[in-house]
Amino acid sequence: MADGLPFTLDQLLIVQAIAQEGSFRRAADSLFISQPAVSLQVQNLERQLGVVLFDRSGRKVELTDAGQVLLQYSERILKLCRETVQALAEVQGMGRGQLVLGASQTVGTYVMPFLIAQYHRYYPGIAVQLLVQSTRRIAQKLVDGRLDLAIVGGEIPFELQRHLKVIAVAEDEYVLVGAPGCTPAAPALGDLVTLPFITLDPQSSTRQTIDRALSRHGINPAQLQVRLELSSIEAIKNAIQAGLGVAFLSMAAVGSDLEQGRLQKLEVEGLQIRRTLWLAYNPERYQSQAATRFREGLLGYQDWLKTPPRHLQLLA
Repeated sequence: MADGLPFTLDQLLIVQAIAQEGSFRRAADSLFISQPAVSLQVQNLERQLGVVLFDRSGRKVELTDAGQVLLQYSERILKLCRETVQALAEVQGMGRGQLVLGASQTVGTYVMPFLIAQYHRYYPGIAVQLLVQSTRRIAQKLVDGRLDLAIVGGEIPFELQRHLKVIAVAEDEYVLVGAPGCTPAAPALGDLVTLPFITLDPQSSTRQTIDRALSRHGINPAQLQVRLELSSIEAIKNAIQAGLGVAFLSMAAVGSDLEQGRLQKLEVEGLQIRRTLWLAYNPERYQSQAATRFREGLLGYQDWLKTPPRHLQLLA
């Protein structure tokens, strides 16, 4: 027991595995050790700490209150250990490492793959993971230290934003699109309430951005004739091509479709809908060289970003 500590890192890993798997056997399998070895380590740990960590009375092993406390600190300790290993590896350069990115739906689908491809050409040894979720969920994971950095298009909740560094990096434009040859090709603002619309669900940041912009131009979003609500932009594009209606979509998502004639842009005089894309990271968390160089490339301080994403205006 080094320096009088009543636990080892191996024991903390075992506690974490049991909590995740719900049984000693599955935890042993996940750690590639025997179940008796797991049981012995837990018994030794409980004896050293003087507490019971697991309730073994049910079909599923449950953490006691003391076990919950130990798990919370174990996750923080083990995260710091992993960051230590990563930091030491980076002392030898950017030959290897890991970068965990997050993005909201539109950015993650249509922008991040392009950025990651350019970054990977410059730093091929860096393994990149990308998590695509809602802006709120991505922001929460940044606060929790589960992501290195993220690019989001929605508004980050205030209670999370105060823990993060948030920087405007690009502007995205929403355009009204329909099937090729659809009419009217240039609807007036007042005509919007007569068109059949296809939208994302009302809770999506895209839908909220569009609704706010229409309200500013005197159009009540509730008066739009929403024919269909879908859960993905690709589904909306397919529905438009099938002639089911029109939709406001990001230029990042439909730019190539417009160029290749799969969709048609409908010009609405006097209406322009833009939103800012935000780079966010947790300044209280260790920033790896891999994350720092990705961030600085977006901000114009590194030259791996040779070509900006098409249909997107970088602010750097």
